[in-house]
Amino acid sequence: MGFRGTVTDAPDFDASADAETLYNAMKGIGSDKEAILDLVTGRSNAQRQEIVQAYKSSYGKDLIDDLKYELTGNFERLIVSLMRPQAYHDAKEIHDAIKGAGTDEKCLIEVLASRNNQQIHDLVEAYTDAYGSDIEEDVTGETSGHFKKMLVVLLQGTRDEPGVVHADLIEEDAQVLLAAGEEQWGTEESIFIMLLGNRSFNHLQMVFDKYQEIAEKSIEDSIKSELSGDFERLMLAVVQCIRSVPMYFAKRLYKSMKGLGTQDNTLIRIMICRSEIDMLDIRECFRMCYEKSLYNMIKEDTSGDYKRTLLALCGGDDDLAGEFFPEAAQLAYKMWETSAMTKVQLRPTIRPASDFDPADDAQNLRKAMKGFGTDEDVIIDIVANRSNEQRQEIRQAFKSILGRDLMKDLKSELSKNLERLIIGLMLTPAEFDAKMMRKAMEGAGTDEHALIEILVTRSNEEIHAMNAAYQDGEAYSKSMEEAIQSDTSGRFSQILTSLVQVTFIASELADACNEDSDDMEIKFMSILCTRSFPHLRRVFQEFVRCSNKDIEQIIKKEMSGDVKQAMYGIVRSVKNQPNYIAERLYKAMKCIGTDDRALIRIMVSRSEVDLFNIRKEFKETHDCSLHEFIQVETMVVSFHILHVE
Repeated sequence: MGFRGTVTDAPDFDASADAETLYNAMKGIGSDKEAILDLVTGRSNAQRQEIVQAYKSSYGKDLIDDLKYELTGNFERLIVSLMRPQAYHDAKEIHDAIKGAGTDEKCLIEVLASRNNQQIHDLVEAYTDAYGSDIEEDVTGETSGHFKKMLVVLLQGTRDEPGVVHADLIEEDAQVLLAAGEEQWGTEESIFIMLLGNRSFNHLQMVFDKYQEIAEKSIEDSIKSELSGDFERLMLAVVQCIRSVPMYFAKRLYKSMKGLGTQDNTLIRIMICRSEIDMLDIRECFRMCYEKSLYNMIKEDTSGDYKRTLLALCGGDDDLAGEFFPEAAQLAYKMWETSAMTKVQLRPTIRPASDFDPADDAQNLRKAMKGFGTDEDVIIDIVANRSNEQRQEIRQAFKSILGRDLMKDLKSELSKNLERLIIGLMLTPAEFDAKMMRKAMEGAGTDEHALIEILVTRSNEEIHAMNAAYQDGEAYSKSMEEAIQSDTSGRFSQILTSLVQVTFIASELADACNEDSDDMEIKFMSILCTRSFPHLRRVFQEFVRCSNKDIEQIIKKEMSGDVKQAMYGIVRSVKNQPNYIAERLYKAMKCIGTDDRALIRIMVSRSEVDLFNIRKEFKETHDCSLHEFIQVETMVVSFHILHVE
């Protein structure tokens, strides 16, 4: 692969002239920060080292010391770090990670999992030169167990060179990994360490494909189920780098800026170390995975000269682009292929109760609501620990034994969000979906996001049942299709109607990109609203191959308003539905004030489908568990009943 960085050698370079410019920028009262950042980001690291030498030769002073004196905060850390040779910067990051109070395991994982053999050798040498000690001894003194062993293996820098593939060992290695983990009681961690720490990336990519074929699950899922703690995080990072180093760094960058506060150490470290290697590919991967360009996320999350320097290293804004770089196109094609092949086991958080007695539950619910006050704990305990099918039996038993309507009693005894949550759980899934659709369209304004979320994530059978429940609702005078048509308009209405009707080709989509907006929207709608998800995964994969374009970016670039949101929701749901829903949950809580209706709608509807998968996606994307996020962002303490821990 050729150069994929954003920072290159400056033409007509003159180290002495640059040294003089920097000296003048720091002379007198104050400093010319703009001149400093423009010059430093406009030179390669090799040229910066010449400037450091020229500065000392001309002025008898240490340039880095002067920069530290003149600059402050994150801007100072970023500029000073840019002036160090890359190996010495890595050495300092490792040294800082293991010295002082506590160890920064995430830094150790990121640096050692992502560097090639030569970079590791340079790092080891630079560490000894800078700190007068052995990096392996220092790292092993601060770590333990299998985590320590894998770090030692990575520090040797003895991985097979790129391109080396042992064709006769691919299936054998896959079988050995399977036998070391999934097929035995306990895990032979040493096997994982030996293979993942020494085979080439090219070889291991083929091993992982063969592993998926044999085990019918990804190596990542096996690692998550077999390993734990820092060792698990390290091995996952190694696997991610084997699959795609740019994708690994794109995810690290996203997590460094997502949520409260910015992890500036991580942001600075990655932007510096990749600016002359593969920042263009990282940008493409970032755009592929998230809803904005890396450039715009940096712009929104940082400020001042620090921001301007980071943006210079980033090198450009991809939000207006629609086509892939060649390497990114291959990666996108592979991602869709993996998505199409992967068999995801959907896991709920609520399961049927054993020794279930609907009559006993009905009596206990009645006791909890009789007399003065209501025993909410009893209600929560019963409702949250029964499947929806069992709850329907309780409703029937409540009426048969007590002659009362359980739903009415619950509404009279509970209030606010707890009442909405418990009632939602007591409805059948079809009744609940129909009610949520009705709520999204009634009153002033329409909740388009709710309509999109519900319709793009339900199966054919679920939509049929929702239609029937909507029609049977006592307060509903029209069909769901009629309600949508009267409450929405234009192409958005047509999309939603197509999804409700449930009558679920790459070259056609590619050709449509060249047509006017109306024709393109019609063609996209005819395909995205009618094909099955497995079919669409293959369509989107071929779309990359025949157009060199990103389906999501085309939708964001060429469409607008609710039509764009609907189409985008379909694509995200096709790619990874639990991830799409996890993002909907995040958005429901991240702004000022919580969207309780969306929170309740999602938690209720997914608790017996895939809430466990959604929890996993939430944690991976936001470095915070869904349980923790709910505790921080909302006062609705009753959400623990859906087992989001």
